[in-house]
Amino acid sequence: MRRAVTAVAAACLLALPTVLAFRAGGYHAEPRLIAALVVWALVLALAALGPAPLPRSGPGRVALGGLVLLTAWSAVSLAWAPLGGPAIQAVQRLVLYTGALVLAVGVLRAPRALRAVEPALAAGATVVIGYGLAGRLLPGVLELARSESAGGRLEQPITYWNAEGALAAVGLVLAARIAGDPSRPGRLRAGAAAAAVPLGAGVYLSYSRGALAVALLGLLILVAAAPTRAQLRAVGLALVAGAAAAAIGAAFPGVAALEGALDDRIRDGAIALSLLVAAGAAAAVLAARAAAADDGPLPAARRLGPIAAALVAAAALGLVAGGLGERPTRAELAQGAGAQRLATVSSNRYEYWRVGLQAFAREPVTGLGAGGFRVAWLQERTFPEAVRDAHSLAVECAAELGLPGLAGLALLVGGVAAAARRALRRRRAAAAGATATLIAWLLHAAIDWDWQLPAVTLPAVVLAGALIVLDE
Repeated sequence: MRRAVTAVAAACLLALPTVLAFRAGGYHAEPRLIAALVVWALVLALAALGPAPLPRSGPGRVALGGLVLLTAWSAVSLAWAPLGGPAIQAVQRLVLYTGALVLAVGVLRAPRALRAVEPALAAGATVVIGYGLAGRLLPGVLELARSESAGGRLEQPITYWNAEGALAAVGLVLAARIAGDPSRPGRLRAGAAAAAVPLGAGVYLSYSRGALAVALLGLLILVAAAPTRAQLRAVGLALVAGAAAAAIGAAFPGVAALEGALDDRIRDGAIALSLLVAAGAAAAVLAARAAAADDGPLPAARRLGPIAAALVAAAALGLVAGGLGERPTRAELAQGAGAQRLATVSSNRYEYWRVGLQAFAREPVTGLGAGGFRVAWLQERTFPEAVRDAHSLAVECAAELGLPGLAGLALLVGGVAAAARRALRRRRAAAAGATATLIAWLLHAAIDWDWQLPAVTLPAVVLAGALIVLDE
């Protein structure tokens, strides 16, 4: 009985991010609440049939304790939060994430479930991005909703282009790991290589600078985490396939930015679709041929970790420093979709961070209360833009939850990091993909509001649970 419940729970957990992606990423209360009820019902079912699905290792317990602290302190902050509705929604979201982490630890102890994590999450990301691309490639068949703020950027079905790009980046790193894993079946590796084409197109057509950066960094970290020739070839193939997909999308205005009359867009979409299918087939063939090649370790493999860490730190510092020194003009903010956005770090998010950090300085202990950033922004903004989130997980946590919130976040990230480090030492091949993908997600969450979108954050929660299990 427990085995059957575990299998059902694993299937629900791995499918949940994809399901929520088609409900505006799970941003709104109803789908998020339903998801939380389902997750906790499955947790209770597992607990009733055997040992409670709790972490057994020290790092796992620290990570779960940090998430519980975040949830509890957010609930306590309802007493002083300026707006009850957003505060309650923040607590609901944390309840979902806590339940998902507990469920992941419980179900991923089953070897088959653990083995299915990377393919299931990569496939889910491919389905979501593929759906968004279908509105551009098949405009006469599928006409997706557009928002004026997107300016032609890839946004459906999540409805936020940067989140769409972040999910594509997560899927791309996972696909590259599967393609470079000799223990996977050849057909699965070939399929993962083919999936790099739509996922690469998704990263590019979101015109998200952050998504592009974390995709490249995630692939670099992947080679450092799994320093083999097979993985290096797979990463190289993913980069080439993604670049080819980006070039194909950029060549046709109807695909690149939804421009032109319907007949022109239908023509552009048909040609681009044919080229993308050909690119995917070529990637699959090349991956199948590479599967028989040598899979020895890379020379100087020990140096790759420090090099990757230094590049990640340099990229993060460069993004912040460059943005603080550059302010966008109205023309830049209004330009919408286009590759020109990738050549600048201009953004309003640095003003969001300023307001958030000033709020933390005023209320360092209690914070503003869950969901309170939007009120501080309306009070202190220097230009008329309605913003609900600080566009940074750490800044928003500091502003709204103060030092206790930052402590909870530090415990969560630190616990998962410690579990990842130990898992890489014990089972490097199994932990490499989850580690690289989680770092990519965390980097993007540091500069955007992925935390508010369960469709983007739940894959990271599941991967964190996988690393905790690998550490046990």
